[in-house]
Amino acid sequence: MEQKPSFAQKYPALKDIINFLIFAGAVALGTFVLNSFIFRSYSVVGGSMENTLKSGDRVIVNRVPVSLAHFAEHEYIPERGQVIVFANGGNTSLTNCDALTDVKDQYIIKRVIAFPGERVTVDNGVLTVYNDENPDGFHPDDSTRKSDTDGPKAETSGNINIIVPEGELFVSGDNREGSNSYDSRNGLGTVPFCRIIGPAVMRIFPFTGLRFF
Repeated sequence: MEQKPSFAQKYPALKDIINFLIFAGAVALGTFVLNSFIFRSYSVVGGSMENTLKSGDRVIVNRVPVSLAHFAEHEYIPERGQVIVFANGGNTSLTNCDALTDVKDQYIIKRVIAFPGERVTVDNGVLTVYNDENPDGFHPDDSTRKSDTDGPKAETSGNINIIVPEGELFVSGDNREGSNSYDSRNGLGTVPFCRIIGPAVMRIFPFTGLRFF
């Protein structure tokens, strides 16, 4: 008895098209899952994070702790001193976490300085944080400045004295002289936890400057 050719044998070109569509769909789904829940990469624009990061550097951001926190139905809280990427809500709708606003710099990279309830001051070029454990204040830069060419620069411009609101962070660039860094000291305001994309874990470009954070 003669066996009829299969569909794939009768239409080999159509089979190839279907296989390609399945492959493309799998790649698209994998990319979506990777970017949404595991890792993302961002290019640094501007000099606000010098000396730690320079314009043109590319960093990998770890989405895993943020994803796990959201799955557990609570906000991800980074560590003090971590470099994080967060969504820019604009200085008029920063507390709106339902959707991103249409702002020029949609994502921003800064360093975590202080948490809810802590008092932050900048006076005579020095940034100080006060909390229950340190009523006399401490300098968070002391633990994050690795050298004169890595970490926050010594001078912090401005004159502020604020209490960080509940559910938000005080963040700052590492290059705080003058108006080099748009951050919680000057115009950006404090940042809600819900806008955090994740902590930077590695600089992958330039290749000569590979490093972990």
